[in-house]
Parts: sequence; structure tokens; C-alpha cells
Amino acid sequence: MKKPEEKICIVGLGYVGLPLAHAFAKKGFGVVGFDINQDRIEELNSGYDRTLELEDSQLLEVKDRLYFTSDLNEIKSSNIYIVTVPTPIDRNHNPDLMPLIKSSQTISKVLSKNDIVIYESTVYPGVTEDVCVPELERFSNLKYNVDFFCGYSPERINPGDKKHTVTKIKKVTSGSNKKIATKVDILYNSIIEVGTFMASSIKVAEASKVIENTQRDVNIALINELALIFNAMNIDTNEVLEAASTKWNFIKLKPGLVGGHCIGIDPYYLTFKAEELGYKPNLILGARQINNGMGKFIAEQTIKQMILNDKNIRNSNILILGLTFKENCPDLRNTRVIDIIDELDTYGCSVEVYDPWVKKEDINDLGKYNIISNPFENSKKYDSIIVAVAHDKFKNLTASDYDQITTKPEVIIDIKGIVEKPKWRL
Repeated sequence: MKKPEEKICIVGLGYVGLPLAHAFAKKGFGVVGFDINQDRIEELNSGYDRTLELEDSQLLEVKDRLYFTSDLNEIKSSNIYIVTVPTPIDRNHNPDLMPLIKSSQTISKVLSKNDIVIYESTVYPGVTEDVCVPELERFSNLKYNVDFFCGYSPERINPGDKKHTVTKIKKVTSGSNKKIATKVDILYNSIIEVGTFMASSIKVAEASKVIENTQRDVNIALINELALIFNAMNIDTNEVLEAASTKWNFIKLKPGLVGGHCIGIDPYYLTFKAEELGYKPNLILGARQINNGMGKFIAEQTIKQMILNDKNIRNSNILILGLTFKENCPDLRNTRVIDIIDELDTYGCSVEVYDPWVKKEDINDLGKYNIISNPFENSKKYDSIIVAVAHDKFKNLTASDYDQITTKPEVIIDIKGIVEKPKWRL
């Protein structure tokens, strides 16, 4: 196989950047992974990925073509830079573009003539060319679309999913002119097994990404609202969904918490831009309000069931199973399980959390919550148990497992539909 001419630098080595770097390296590209987190660099250079997106053996197989650094001098020889940094929101739900801006400034210090900078981070339409490009020009003294070029190819990583990995998900691509768009498309086609879709412009590609998760957010909000209604009617929502899904075109979704770094965040990028343009996106914002309120609703239902079963609320012991934002992965970003905990705290409950996927060093700002080791190996009993995340380990729990750690009568709250006979199910 002919050695590729492109030397690629991946900026940001999280859930998106690391698998992408591995994919390019595996195809023979020379790849350098850049991150400002020195601990992350040392960890990866030692052959371990704490996100568990890559096995140790996968890092080992590309060690001759992929190395990791936080040293700017070691990425200067790259001619393609791919930015995969987070795009979070602030406490007011406004986009926080600082990771993108700082990454662009960093790249601008090493940018050379004819280099291409490709962004994968989720943004609202226009961020690449209106926000990032000026930063690239300012420090490099190069002119956009004359001296250097840009592309946008939105990430579609699904953390914890070992089936739909980066090379097995169709990729949208785009470039700052037709020639660059074609080059970017060919680049990604070299690693994406299921092909690519070349958008007509960077803005179209940006918009396509932000509506993917906005659509899902709105759809889940509908199911969550139905769950609220059916709960008031004393009807089992899951039974209703099973019946309705017998129609061929019914979209079957489950009610629940909506967290993570995508669905719970991305819609705010679109609503921010819409409101900036004078349009009030009521449907999208309404969906966000419904989904953001589910943690409080679940906590309230827990308290209600405890009262109905003659259990004291203040100083009661409540166990929550699961803290990550989704099943079978260690990703804690924007987990909405904390909304349940915070609401229970207002009632004076003593809440403990067990998650086999969470390590102490990964908790960071979630350290204020009482994270415990396996409660099924201890003798403590709980007044209520909330099953918040559908980890495989929790799916294997039996009625006798719950029985040994609960006070009578049992109050088991099942958010994910994995408990055989819960007291209450969302």
C-alpha cells in the first residue's frame, strides 16, 4: 500500500478524536494526537484509554504511526489538522465556543501554506467560517481560501457502542471550495467503510449535524410528555408504546433522562442562533424544558411511592444504580442522574450512588455525590432503590438481589424498564 502523503494532526483526544486518530493510523497515515491535558497524553502513550473507546491492543497496533503530544513543536509538520474538541454550553444554555477558539488559535501558530483545517465539533451553522477562520487568519498571517483551507465533517461517535464505530458510520463531509471539498471527502472515504456524503457547503454540513440530535431530542420529549400524561392516568407507558409500535411507521422510543454531550446540548446551539436572528424556536425549547424536568419528576415519584408505603422521607436511605449518561460506558458528561439526586436532597434524603463503570478518578466535579462500592456485597439496607442506567450488570440483577438490600415493603423505581416487578416504572 502506498504511504499517504497527508500527515494528520488530531486536536482533542476524547471520545471523538482518539478513535478517529486510530482509524487514520490504521490505514497507514502518519498521525499525531494533540491535547493540552498532559495526564491524558501520558495515559495514551502508556497504551491505555480511560474512555474505553479503544482497547489496549488497538493502541498497540498503531504505535509506529500514531503518537501523542502536548508539545506544539511536534505538530508543525502536519498538513491536515482535524479539530475534535468539546462544544459545551454555559449555565445559561448559551454556546461556549472557547475550546474551538483556543484550538484554532493553537493551530494558527503552526499553520503553513496549503494546509487544511477540518472541524468535527458540533456547532450552529456559520461557526467554522465566522468564528474559527478569523482566529486561524489572525495568528498565522495567512488568508483563508488562498493560503489555507477549511472543511467540516461532523462527528457521529456513539460512546460505548462497539458496533457503530467511527469507520462504520456514514460521514458527512464538506470543504471551503469545491476542490477542497473533494479532497476532504476522499480523505474520509479512505477510512469510512460505509461511505461518505459530500454536502454542498460547510454551513449545510454544520446544520445537518445540529439537527440530528435536535430531532431526537424533540422526539424523546414527546415520549416523555406522554409518560407524564399516562402516569397521571395510571396507565403503563411502556404497554402503550408496545401497542402503538405495532403500526409500521410508529417511531418507537422510550421515556427517560436525556443527558450526554450531544442530545442534551446540541439543540441549544441551534436555538441560540435562531434567537440571534429574531426567531423564537418554541418547539425545540419546549422539548428541552420537558427533558430537563424528568429528573425532578422521577424524584417526586420516588417520594410519592415511599409515602404510599409508609416510609419516612427525611434521613431515608436511597440507592441509585447508575450515574453515567448512558449504559455500558464510563461517560459522565452532562449526566442527568444528578438531577434526581439534587431533588432528593431537598427532601432531606440520604442518597448513595453505585456505578460499576465509574472510577473515583473520573468523577471530578461529581465528587460531591456519595459514590459507593458494590452495595450488593454489603449488609446495608435502603428504603428505596432507583435504577437509573441500564448497565448490563444491572439487567442481571434478580428479585432476591434487591430483596437483600431493601427495607420492607420494597420500593424499586425503574427508569429503564429492566426490573421485573418494580413499585413504579417510568
